[in-house]
Amino acid sequence: MFQVGDQIVYPLHGVGYIKAIEEKEILGENRTYYIVCMPRTNMQIMIPKDKATSVGVRKPVEPSVFDDIIYNFDQGPTDPQLFKNQRYCNELNKKRIKSGDIYKGIEIIRDLTRKSHLSKLGKDDTKMLEDARYMFITELMHVRSLSEEKATDLLDSLLESEIIVPENEITEAVK
Repeated sequence: MFQVGDQIVYPLHGVGYIKAIEEKEILGENRTYYIVCMPRTNMQIMIPKDKATSVGVRKPVEPSVFDDIIYNFDQGPTDPQLFKNQRYCNELNKKRIKSGDIYKGIEIIRDLTRKSHLSKLGKDDTKMLEDARYMFITELMHVRSLSEEKATDLLDSLLESEIIVPENEITEAVK
């Protein structure tokens, strides 16, 4: 699936690269592992080769995906339950971020930003928003060859100009 030197995206950790592929014996079981280097955090992660896809590891998206995301950033409704039920919100967003899907990550950013316009975010929501932003920014930096500052500025400009909470969502949320 992946080869040494391949760039990958790993949920919650961002963009890294396959440093090595090694067979290791752990707890009496031989398995093949991707040794992933995460340069931004100076961390090395071992991911079982047979579990890589199921834990959300993937190749970075093509630049055209970012064009689509930027163009459609504010599209899509926010589930009204995210405003009303914190447990539901946490569970949905954990599932989204663990998927590794960039579109699911954007939904987290969009929806929690909309939620923040209605009330102050709690600790869990704030952390989830930070994690989703980090994932998006690191991939944007890699795919578009941007500095962290430029990638952050691009995301912030999208949030400032395009995240508008539709009136029906505000009405639903405060019921």
